[in-house]
Amino acid sequence: MTWRSVWSYITDKIRREKALHFSLIDPDPLTQDYEEAGRIARLAFEAGTDAIMVGGSTALDIDEAVKKIKENVKIPVILFPGSLAGISKYADAIFFMSLLNSTNPYMILGAQAIAAPLIKKIGIEPISMAYIVVEPGATAGYMGYAHLIPRSKPKIAAAYATAAELIGYKLIYLEAGSGADNCIPPDFIKVVSRSVQIPVIVGGGINTAADARRAVEAGASIIVQGTFVERTVLKDGGASLKEIIKAVKSAE
Repeated sequence: MTWRSVWSYITDKIRREKALHFSLIDPDPLTQDYEEAGRIARLAFEAGTDAIMVGGSTALDIDEAVKKIKENVKIPVILFPGSLAGISKYADAIFFMSLLNSTNPYMILGAQAIAAPLIKKIGIEPISMAYIVVEPGATAGYMGYAHLIPRSKPKIAAAYATAAELIGYKLIYLEAGSGADNCIPPDFIKVVSRSVQIPVIVGGGINTAADARRAVEAGASIIVQGTFVERTVLKDGGASLKEIIKAVKSAE
């Protein structure tokens, strides 16, 4: 399925439904074949997720994974690249992101400058996103050379988010890190979401319906789950994911 504008799809759904759920699949040919990635995507789609993100901090060449995922879903497939190897012409869009609190200029704009001509050439839709990594950070923080923002200092993240909004980014992503033991605190999310007028994505450590509901009630427009999705949907057919998505959609 092709999409005229994935960004319009996202913003229209946020206006109608308040909050969305995205499932992140991090293809790793050493642990997960492409058929399995497709099955995970299909179960997440059937559970009600609004988009599939593909990529991560260590993802390798992902063309085959993207093609297999697209065969199994009728929702946008969006690249979430951790490196130049995370770009595929077969996806519907790419989160063109900058890790704002990295100590390495390459992660802030260097990789983006290298990737930009290719993205423009293949014609994939770019969606600009400011990526902010919060403690504990996990692999994303380590691989991105992040100067992690303390969980007790939401105003620092709010300052980064406000700067991103003024520069012109379309989205803010608050990341606790894949597989984090705890999600970003609701009070932290609230401070950041109230400082900007653009959608705030929250990911990392969201493992229960209560976690997801509290994040949305604090101001998150999009909830991302990766590790949870990959660990559970093949075991329970997506039943536990469906409950979490239900919580996202019903949060006040």
